[in-house]
Amino acid sequence: MSYLQKYADKYKAVLYVVFRVLVGGVFMIHGAQKLFGWLGGQKVPELMSLMGAAGVIEFFGGLLVLLGLFTRLAALVGGVEMLVAFFMVHFPNGWNPVANKGEAALLYFAAFLVLFVYGNQKWNVEQSLLGKETF
Repeated sequence: MSYLQKYADKYKAVLYVVFRVLVGGVFMIHGAQKLFGWLGGQKVPELMSLMGAAGVIEFFGGLLVLLGLFTRLAALVGGVEMLVAFFMVHFPNGWNPVANKGEAALLYFAAFLVLFVYGNQKWNVEQSLLGKETF
């Protein structure tokens, strides 16, 4: 077994928590930009629009993932949103995700697949509140 494999095995729980927190936190920032105009974003004028709904999903879904609360459910909803975003907004501008600016949507989709499969893992609010992972 290689040194890298031993290191990865030893710290995989911690590394997964870092992954979950980073994905959730950055996704939440995207939502905060849309909902509140924070962090260099522009507030969506109409909350009952597709962009408003995206902001709600991103902010609250990101918060849930970050906290480790209903992570699988939040990842499922976020992943569906990212597929919709890619095919509605980016794909009409061409198939290449770098050229059509859809690479973030595809990367989030991939991250949400991982989160959906692995769930909360360690250090999560759901375990503290409910004693188990419910979704």
